[in-house]
Amino acid sequence: MREEVKNWWEQAQADLKTARDNITNKNYYASVMFSQQAAEKSLKAVYILLKDKLPPRIHDLVELCRLVSAPEKTTLVSGKLTVTYLPSHYPGVAPVIPVKFYDQKKAEAHLNEAEEIVQWVKKQIK
Repeated sequence: MREEVKNWWEQAQADLKTARDNITNKNYYASVMFSQQAAEKSLKAVYILLKDKLPPRIHDLVELCRLVSAPEKTTLVSGKLTVTYLPSHYPGVAPVIPVKFYDQKKAEAHLNEAEEIVQWVKKQIK
């Protein structure tokens, strides 16, 4: 496996673990942030593998799915997770600040979405 692919994949795995850990620690907004990042970095690993170049500097998981020809199901799940990028990071995007917007139920749902995307990626890069 190319070094860049390995690095992006390894960081995606670390971000997924951090997302899980943040649910345990009740840092739900942080879990959502890291869930989105795990999915993004895993999709970028596939991009590097397929295109043999660094991925575009975007956070749109649906677009990344399109660029790597992900199946429709993965793309639909990506759409649910990609919309968390801004509200999990910044005040003023959601009705309340991120720390108050995300609860355990939302964090677990987004973690499941990230895990589904990462599982698809795993099949592509192994």
